[in-house]
Amino acid sequence: MRSKRNFRVLLMTIIIFMMSMPLVFAGGDDISTINSERLKMITLIPPLVAIVLAFITKNVVISLFVGIFSGSFIINMSSGNVIVAFVNAFLDIVNRALNSLADPWNAGIILQVLAIGGVISLVARMGGAKAIAESLAKRSKTARGTQLIAWFLGLLVFFDDYANSLIVGPIVRPVADKMKLSREKLAFIIDATAAPIAGLAIISTWIGLEVGLINDAFNGIGVEADAFGVFLNTIPYRFYNILILAFIVISAVLAKDFGPMREAQIKARSVNKNNNNSNNVSNDNSDLEPKEGIKLSSWNAIIPIGTLIIAALISFYYSGYTAAMNSDNQNLIQLFTNSPYSFDAIREAFSGADASVALFQSALFASIVGIVLGVSKNILTISEAIDAWIDGMKGLIMTGVILILAWSLSSVIKELGTAKYLVTLLSGTLPNFLLPSVVFILGAIISFATGTAYGTMGILMPLAIPLAYSINPEMSFIVVSTSAVLTGAIFGDHCSPISDTTIMSSMGAGCNHIDHVNTQMPYALFTAVITVLFGYIPAGLGIPVYIVLPIALLATFIGIHVLGKKTYEEVDNIIYTMD
Repeated sequence: MRSKRNFRVLLMTIIIFMMSMPLVFAGGDDISTINSERLKMITLIPPLVAIVLAFITKNVVISLFVGIFSGSFIINMSSGNVIVAFVNAFLDIVNRALNSLADPWNAGIILQVLAIGGVISLVARMGGAKAIAESLAKRSKTARGTQLIAWFLGLLVFFDDYANSLIVGPIVRPVADKMKLSREKLAFIIDATAAPIAGLAIISTWIGLEVGLINDAFNGIGVEADAFGVFLNTIPYRFYNILILAFIVISAVLAKDFGPMREAQIKARSVNKNNNNSNNVSNDNSDLEPKEGIKLSSWNAIIPIGTLIIAALISFYYSGYTAAMNSDNQNLIQLFTNSPYSFDAIREAFSGADASVALFQSALFASIVGIVLGVSKNILTISEAIDAWIDGMKGLIMTGVILILAWSLSSVIKELGTAKYLVTLLSGTLPNFLLPSVVFILGAIISFATGTAYGTMGILMPLAIPLAYSINPEMSFIVVSTSAVLTGAIFGDHCSPISDTTIMSSMGAGCNHIDHVNTQMPYALFTAVITVLFGYIPAGLGIPVYIVLPIALLATFIGIHVLGKKTYEEVDNIIYTMD
């Protein structure tokens, strides 16, 4: 019955598109700008369709496909012939998927996801994952402690959000299951320590884009400014990033949850208690079970995973160093020649690194180290090691499919000018003190609808800084508005169902993707409301950040305390403990 209802929803959606498209698709040099002006609200159809259908059908592949199709259908309605547009839309989907996969950055992401999956599988077959899980279980006797460990590991993998999503989940997942922590809560912790911490870190794969956009925006208004200094000054004002990280700790310490997350937590508790893993906490740890008869050792995990992290840091540096030395920037060349290992050089190297290539290189090297380790310790034969590595990649094929579809949808949205229309729609005359709040909300909406933080930053930064400067040329006000761009963009990257980081967080935690989105959405929205009411509005009024930030943190604590309820019933006289 449910499948019939979902089919009717899909059919009606397609019919509505056909009936409402007497449109002429624009052409020209800046096609997205022209389309945003001509199509207006119609540009919102693809992301809305994808997001709404994702919640209705619980199937992200179908939802993304229909979203791409709707956008391609709109684009191909230039002839006015519905049948021709229908056929061309299907062909366009194929071309966009191929172009997405052909993009070197995207290909690198797919390859590093598959390679890291192979590393995790090797670690599991050698008993490293189980040994680490048992070691963590001894140190963490409660689900509260497990959440804090996952949070801390997320902070350690600060240099890249993709690496964070793919490394932390498989390590903590077995412990989370034992401690009756739901996969949804684990996915939320992973997701909330991915983009938020990478966006804050002064050495990460994000900083190059962030500093570069800030520098370009100041150059555009003829103001000389130290872009990196401005970036550093925005950190205390990154209210959403800071508050969502604090949210994890507060909710764990208070042992309180609310909304769908609490239901998922209770369900995980009851499923584990009855030794029945058929429901929310699926017993999919079979892929993490070690080979029979081997001696468990944490080193079988520490060496490959440690190699992955260290190799990633080295690869980031080498990639950025090579790019700098091959550039025409004499200042950078002189910096790397005279002080190659200084803080400034390392920062510049990370900011200029090709993260997708660096991560794939490090994952491939870690795979080789894992295979050699398993064979040298007589744990696996060479054939068994390679088979385990390939098996790990097989489990991530669906993740690759979802990423390709998400990138294809992003290309449709970009071509239609969806983000530019949203900027035009939501910007207007407003009181000065509300500008940071409006910029944050605008960034949140755009990033949620498009699933990309980078794209949102690229769209809003050239608009926000000149607008802030025209309203109030004080640098403190411009810094607050700049931070609102960076933070609002990360909100969408954190919780949008079509964001690649959200997708990989679901995969890393072994959680259903839509369940992850449903459960973390109230938490993200709660934090966003606190960010605006207790963060950007007071900061826009000129209240010092050393007053604003503690009050915002206190508001977060009070909100969780009031809205949240104890996750587990005290039937065992112990909350958040093992049976």
